Amino acid sequence: MTLHRALVVGASHAGAQLAASLRQEGWTGEIVLIGDESTLPYQRPPLSKAYLAGKSTLDELAIRNADFYSKQGIQVLNATVEAIDRSGGHLSLSTGGALAYDQLALCTGARPRRLPTPGANLAGVYYLRTVADVEMIRVAAHAGRRAVIIGGGYIGLETAASLRALGLEVTVLEATGRVLERVTAPEVSAFFDRIHRQEGVKIRTGVLVEVLSGEDRVREVVLSGGESIPADLVIVGIGVEPNTDLAAAAGLVIDNGVVIDDQARTSDPDIVAAGDCASHSMARYSRPLRLESVPSAHEQAKVAAATVCGKSKKIAALPWFWSDQYDLKLQIAGLNTGYDEVILSGDPTRDRDFTCFYLREGELIGADCINRPRDFMFSKRVITQQLPIDRTELALASSA
Repeated sequence: MTLHRALVVGASHAGAQLAASLRQEGWTGEIVLIGDESTLPYQRPPLSKAYLAGKSTLDELAIRNADFYSKQGIQVLNATVEAIDRSGGHLSLSTGGALAYDQLALCTGARPRRLPTPGANLAGVYYLRTVADVEMIRVAAHAGRRAVIIGGGYIGLETAASLRALGLEVTVLEATGRVLERVTAPEVSAFFDRIHRQEGVKIRTGVLVEVLSGEDRVREVVLSGGESIPADLVIVGIGVEPNTDLAAAAGLVIDNGVVIDDQARTSDPDIVAAGDCASHSMARYSRPLRLESVPSAHEQAKVAAATVCGKSKKIAALPWFWSDQYDLKLQIAGLNTGYDEVILSGDPTRDRDFTCFYLREGELIGADCINRPRDFMFSKRVITQQLPIDRTELALASSA
């Protein structure tokens, strides 16, 4: 008798979507979704926003409720996968024993990059990736306390906005010359710098952390120049690393993630992968990409499920992202890598809504749209279809 079992490792956005999509694509056998957290799969983007600020509950974050998994015949198993035996077709679990599979999907996500600084293990130093992380931060985040955020990327700025809403004093430390330097144009960086300062956040750029100091818990952050910044809590947001240890130990090809093809297959035809752990070479960008994006995770998961069910679908959707800070919704269409021209619609030095269009050799390749949903939809369509654009029309684009 054929076992006919699909295992999904990682109860992430990608994992939850892949399990659901398996049923939609016609998989009739067992589906087991394995996660190392005791909760059902939940949305991670709100963790640094509404959830940290106390504006949403864990139940509201759930991607799907328990009834869905029950009705779809999807078993959700709380365990850690310790090894993949590809030749034997089974997984070794932390709970003991092994679980056999016919098809395997890896949706292991990513983990926060650790701060390689003395004192980084002191109490009061936090990372923000899981509900448990946020619960610990919430306990420490009392109004009037001093929070230092290391890292001026999206996670750092979102966290800064949430902590200000809770009444904390917030300082953001960024090693590069401006916030969001790795992902946006200088005009966009300057806009968010201005907004955060207006909201009471202290921003320091071009600074390096030398040591976190304190006896029982962190008390100050010492910069490389010797300056000391008092801190009641420190939150580290310096990026993430893909969880590839399990795949690498199993002999799968790794290149800044588990390498997958257009149909989400890894180097093993019986194993697919999706989400933050997966690296995929997109023809549009002519290079391998690992996209830390919920929409991309969902698309890859849907393609992976189709592949498992013997159908042919390809990963092709345009990457897009978003960030919520204060009353601002930033929506990002495409990737701005290699842009050689920027066109602004609106005044980022004065307004709270504008769009930054990124061009390369006259073609629109990306757009950062702040409180401009129509510009975002327009940009997605133009970039996807590679339509010609009129520079004058871009500059005159309106949020109306």
